[in-house]
Amino acid sequence: MPRYEASPCQNRLRSGREQGQDRTSGAPGLLWMGLVLVLALALALPDSLVLWAPAEAHPLPAQGHPARLHRIVPQLRDVFGWGNLTCPVCKGLFTVINLGLKKEPNVARVGSVAIKLCNLLKIAPPAVCQSIVHLFEDDMVEAWRRSVLSPSEACGLLLGSTCGHWDIFSSWNISLPTVPKPPPKPPSPPAPGAPVSRVLFLTDLHWDHDYLEGMDPDCADPLCCRRGSGLPPASRPGAGYWGEYSKCDLPLRTLESLLSGLGPAGPFDMVYWTGDIPAHDVWHQTRQDQLRALTTVTALVRKFLGPVPVYPAVGNHESTPVNSFPPPFIEGNHSSSWLYEAMAKAWENWLPAEALRTLRIGGFYALSPYPGLRLISLNMNFCSRENFWLLINSTDPAGQLQWLVGELQAAEDRGDKVHIIGHIPPGHCLKSWSWNYYRIIARYENTLAGQFFGHTHVDEFEVFYDEETLSRPLAVAFLAPSATTYIGLNPGYRVYQIDGNYSGSSHVVLDHETYILNLTQANVPGAMPHWQLLYRARETYGLLNALPEAWHNLVYRMRGDMQLFQTFWFLYHKGHPPSEPCGTPCRLATLCAQLSGRADSPALCRHLVPGGSLPEAQGLWPRPLFC
Repeated sequence: MPRYEASPCQNRLRSGREQGQDRTSGAPGLLWMGLVLVLALALALPDSLVLWAPAEAHPLPAQGHPARLHRIVPQLRDVFGWGNLTCPVCKGLFTVINLGLKKEPNVARVGSVAIKLCNLLKIAPPAVCQSIVHLFEDDMVEAWRRSVLSPSEACGLLLGSTCGHWDIFSSWNISLPTVPKPPPKPPSPPAPGAPVSRVLFLTDLHWDHDYLEGMDPDCADPLCCRRGSGLPPASRPGAGYWGEYSKCDLPLRTLESLLSGLGPAGPFDMVYWTGDIPAHDVWHQTRQDQLRALTTVTALVRKFLGPVPVYPAVGNHESTPVNSFPPPFIEGNHSSSWLYEAMAKAWENWLPAEALRTLRIGGFYALSPYPGLRLISLNMNFCSRENFWLLINSTDPAGQLQWLVGELQAAEDRGDKVHIIGHIPPGHCLKSWSWNYYRIIARYENTLAGQFFGHTHVDEFEVFYDEETLSRPLAVAFLAPSATTYIGLNPGYRVYQIDGNYSGSSHVVLDHETYILNLTQANVPGAMPHWQLLYRARETYGLLNALPEAWHNLVYRMRGDMQLFQTFWFLYHKGHPPSEPCGTPCRLATLCAQLSGRADSPALCRHLVPGGSLPEAQGLWPRPLFC
């Protein structure tokens, strides 16, 4: 598959300084403002600037924003002849940029320069460069204009710590109540014959309205198998009828097949649905496109699930531009009210009035599905490394974590248990948000009965430990596989068996099952789609239960048992693993990810390697795959 990588450009330009004097702008300031937009896109889009770059079939190294941009900056220095750029000059230029944007943010002219930079650096095909910049430019410039990024911080990011300090995402802490934490009390096993709830879990459906059978699944664009992808060469087959093992999303008929074929996996007591409804065509999505996806797929879910209650969470692809979720204090056309209002209307039959009220404000809510169980749906975009609006202020956006503490304390006071659902897993969040969340989970370990996330498209989990020793497993977050095939996967969904609805229930996960559609079989001419059970967790992994310690032990069993790890690797990819083997570095990175419920915390993996040589030290610190 092609990757859209930033290119060094040295062999294409005789003089970086000549290119720096490019006639693309009427003033040097506009060139720098265009550069600002390109750098802002680098913050918003993971891995080499490009959200849609097909990932390798193993966990990627962590890339914080500084690391990602420091990889790009040398190329920009070559292009623009920055070899002699000094710290005072850099700070002077960014002072001019900030003043210019505040005085008269000429978005169109900045965008024009950014398009040319995007093309020059070979970030994406020209048509994609033009579309993505036009889509992002207005919000990006507004976020930069409002941000607290000082010239010192910008130049520290570009030139290194000797010129300034990048602390736009500096540490912060939420407040915990003074109520003493109760002694840890692991849940008791349910009595034989106790009720068991079956919870359907759907995530990352990614419906592609333009999917078209027979189109090229390996096209030059970020998303293929669709109108505009063109036909494949005669030597290669085109996109399959039900989906394709490539950088492609799903046609609506595959989602209909999934929902209409749920019978053998049911019946269900409720549904957790953690977002990412639209496709990955992020370079030309409109608000109308996003709302069409929301209403179409919501109607489909309601059609096939009928009276079963459905509890959604907001994904990072619901908005446009992708990952664009301004905090509630951003008002007017830049706000997310267009999206949250539409969600409230689409989901009003599933959610009570108070949940709809907070959904409209910040995309999160809480409710009680059963007596004794509180469900909290978080808007994880407020923790996202790619949400460029957090440049303004990343300290507990929307006050969501402080609100979460209040909900958990109230549940503890009542003796209730709590489930948390969300899209982006906490181990993939900005460091301060992630560490605060980790601290909250540790404080309320007796109250928390389950955490359920999606986003990575693969089948994994994140174990949480006590903060004092980082050795006692106290919680686990389940990361369920996607419905979409993106990239190179079978479509799938998850069913959780949970201690049921009765007085004194622990409401913990007892087991889970994963179902897939085998595309190789389904795309055979004349065949009908058959959704099949892929595996049951406890049976396959030999788990005594599904509590945190069992998942912790599984990781360390897989460290020494290659056959067990290969089973995990096969299931991790929903029964369609990559052809290249997962060697020792890949295996350690994958196992480390399962221990990493807290972002940028290599100490969690210190026992994986004999002698304490951490995966991070080998460049193996794992992060999201396809998102």
